[in-house]
Amino acid sequence: MTEAVETYELFAIKYAHHDRDARENFVNDPDPHEGNMPIDYFVWVAINENRTVVIDTGFNAATAAERGRELICCPAEALKMVGVDANEVEDVIITHLHYDHVGNFDLFPRTRFHLQDKEMQFATGRYMKHKALRHAFDVEHVVGMVREVYKERVEFHNGDVQLYPGIGLHLVSGHTLGLQSVTVETKRGRVVVASDASHLYHNMWDQNPYPVVHNIGDMMEGHDKLRALAGGNEDLIVPGHDPLVLEYYPAPSPELEGKVVRLDVPPTK
Repeated sequence: MTEAVETYELFAIKYAHHDRDARENFVNDPDPHEGNMPIDYFVWVAINENRTVVIDTGFNAATAAERGRELICCPAEALKMVGVDANEVEDVIITHLHYDHVGNFDLFPRTRFHLQDKEMQFATGRYMKHKALRHAFDVEHVVGMVREVYKERVEFHNGDVQLYPGIGLHLVSGHTLGLQSVTVETKRGRVVVASDASHLYHNMWDQNPYPVVHNIGDMMEGHDKLRALAGGNEDLIVPGHDPLVLEYYPAPSPELEGKVVRLDVPPTK
């Protein structure tokens, strides 16, 4: 018998911000998007009556200071805004091992981490001898995740898998070798949490990829895969770093305006 698909409430939580010029967000000349074009940093969480699944763990104050980012709140603490205690979370999907997606893993003591085989291969392999490719990794995070492997707390995946009813992992190489996007079934349909498969809406809309990239061709093909996962409905794709996400989607409550949005309801714009 086919297992019934479960639906989830799905939240994006903003934990950091970085002001920057538009040119930092595109491989090619970003015209007409000249001038200031900041990015936001998010973690995501899917919740239903059976389970809670956190997607990525962000970075901490030390990393923010080192890399010149504005840390708004600790991502593990920020989960409390949607009723989630990091100490009790049993599943965290790590979309990839860049510093802004895997920091704070040590704040989830009961967690099993879900990672693609190719991402660990990439972060510990020959490509890391090149500064341009290792710049977005923090060696302590990578070594820390290796230690979690030895503690039997990492579950590796090889390509696209159904993690739980209603939650899928999808290998979308390009930004890194083993980046995975996440699909979450909600009452409005299957939402695609792209993570860094597309940092901004305009990376997809303008066919102009983000410049931190392992393979541009794979990244462009990845945009097509995101569209396919969303059934061709781009309203169901949520990019990894776009401040427009906070404008397009409603907050769960007035006091969370500008901090948390619901992705399980249709965009308001």
